Amino acid sequence: MRQTQYDNKRSSENTNNASRYPFATYQYDTPKNKESGPTASIMQCFPQFVVPCFLLTKSRSRFKMKISPQVSMTLRQIMLMNFGFFGIQYSFGLQQTAINPIFSFLHADPGQLPILNMAGPITGLLVQPLIGAMSDRTWIPGLGRRRPYFLIGAIGCSLCLFIYPHVTALWVAVLLLWLLDISNNTAMEPFRAFIADTVPEHQQSTGFLMQSVFTGLGITLANVSLYIFQQIGWLQQTSEAGIPYWVFGSFYIGAVCSIGSVLVTVLSTPEHEPSPEEMAAIKAQPRGPVHAVKDIGTAIKEMPTPLWQLASVYLFQWYALFIYWQYISHSIVKSVWGSTSADQAAYEQAVAWTGLVNGFYNVVTFVSAFGLMWMARKYAAKYVHAFAVILASLALLTIPHITNKYLMFAPMIGFGIGWASMMGVPFMIVVHSIPKERYGVYMGIVNMMIVIPMLIETVTFGWIYDTFLGANPSNAMTFAGVFLAIAAVLTLTIKTSNKPYGVESAS
Repeated sequence: MRQTQYDNKRSSENTNNASRYPFATYQYDTPKNKESGPTASIMQCFPQFVVPCFLLTKSRSRFKMKISPQVSMTLRQIMLMNFGFFGIQYSFGLQQTAINPIFSFLHADPGQLPILNMAGPITGLLVQPLIGAMSDRTWIPGLGRRRPYFLIGAIGCSLCLFIYPHVTALWVAVLLLWLLDISNNTAMEPFRAFIADTVPEHQQSTGFLMQSVFTGLGITLANVSLYIFQQIGWLQQTSEAGIPYWVFGSFYIGAVCSIGSVLVTVLSTPEHEPSPEEMAAIKAQPRGPVHAVKDIGTAIKEMPTPLWQLASVYLFQWYALFIYWQYISHSIVKSVWGSTSADQAAYEQAVAWTGLVNGFYNVVTFVSAFGLMWMARKYAAKYVHAFAVILASLALLTIPHITNKYLMFAPMIGFGIGWASMMGVPFMIVVHSIPKERYGVYMGIVNMMIVIPMLIETVTFGWIYDTFLGANPSNAMTFAGVFLAIAAVLTLTIKTSNKPYGVESAS
């Protein structure tokens, strides 16, 4: 009798909450929910997910989700809280595909590309851990801990994207890239901690890999938009600076997506309000950048062993990826068109095709992220990541040998699976090693592990490219493929549990 009354009370609470928050489905944390797959009823969730995105602007209070750490989150809730990642990754997609061609249109030499891209690693090295540490010490009533940084970064990102195609000199393009990277890092860094703060432990694999889904969607739209705009005849002309007008439209869309998608997350997903004890601890902590830097130093000294091991993986993984983004269009124009970036007509075609190819691998990222969610529940995360990175390695080793532009899509299947894993699985590998109260600073440090290899690449690879690789972009792709293979092997050495993700927390 008592159990029946208890169940009826739960059912009543569920009904009341459902009527009050029509787009937030409540599910109590039962073994049944733990066993349900993350992709269950995905096609039913998309319509329910898209509708509130449009309606949020009409009534913030009505459609705001109420999330409790004691209950399982629905797939729709996890999608809404990650939707801001879509706009951030659209911007990142333009950086991957369009920024270096703009440098080339402004007459930058291919050998200069690594040093011109120094903005990304340096801003990531300085901004991400600083924002992470500061967000751990932040609580703004009505906005929370992480969401203020989403907003600030998204506004800066939108402004930079709107202005970028109008640059007339190389130094202006480089300066704007610095500002764009600062904004992107400010918006993106707290998203990892946002998942760790808000999503129940047994659902964090879904939370992190949902970011891979929106990474795929955002970068796909960025890349495909470049190709579509290039097909419009009256956009074939160039500005006085030599930048084709078909580039402009993609940047304008990015400016809207960056702020729009972040607003969806901010308006739909509240953060857990700290308890009085937690609030007192936050207020007791010294604030400001100086104290945040000290906190970062302390966290590095106390960093758990798995994070140090992840750093060795990231050294090779992200060094290789930075090479790919800088030289893929140069590799394609050489292998498919038999030309170089000096031939602007051929290079414009290669840039547009690179956008299509990159868009395709991000479609694969979107689709394969759901498969990786399933794999992470069956196998240890480090095995999942090693498998995916090996596929990406094989893709890069194959690219220089493809002469048919349509066949260029085949290796992108493996690269897309690898990219999906890189966006989510490494965080699953180490999240249980991180103290909950320091999620922000340690997620910032993990992002330092990403940008330090990029920084090393910017100051070393130009010399390697000219001295050992014969200034041949095909050799650059092969070099990157070998580095990814090394990263996959090192992943297997990380000392973490060999059990599937979430088994310990669910048991």
